[in-house]
Amino acid sequence: MAEIHVQSLAGEALEAHADALAEIIAQTVNDGAAIGFMQPFDEADGRAFFEGQVFPEVRAGRRRLIMAWLDGVPAGSVQLIVTLPANQPHRSEVAKMMVAPAARRRGVGRALMAAVDTAARDLGKRLITLDTRTGDVSEPLYRTAGFVEAGVIPGYALDPDGKQLHATTYMYKTL
Repeated sequence: MAEIHVQSLAGEALEAHADALAEIIAQTVNDGAAIGFMQPFDEADGRAFFEGQVFPEVRAGRRRLIMAWLDGVPAGSVQLIVTLPANQPHRSEVAKMMVAPAARRRGVGRALMAAVDTAARDLGKRLITLDTRTGDVSEPLYRTAGFVEAGVIPGYALDPDGKQLHATTYMYKTL
């Protein structure tokens, strides 16, 4: 049985895992994940994203970055945006959920989503929201994790290959 380890990254651990995070995001985007980026997407793009956008938000306490390892190998990550507008102190938002293609269907996604719940609860959050490409392989994972569909917006974003627009499903979970 595979061993999954999940850890929230902060401080020096951010830079220590930057290369692994860059590799995971590059693999994920180039495999077709609709997480806001276009193909081709390489590890330099991934590192620039994490160092320029994610790490500063984590250091400022506005975001949590959770990473997963499968049998000791970096396998995925997810972000939890914890600082939202002043009228939403009870809510957090899932962002950039990704599992490396070689690690899929082995429990990594479930472990990351469980860690999101724990982080949100620890911060006193009572509502978690997310959006996902309608019909994406991740949608059943979110439903299994207790998320409920709130609605669908057609023609929301381009697929990573830029060939067509896809709909996005908004989901929520009450803790």
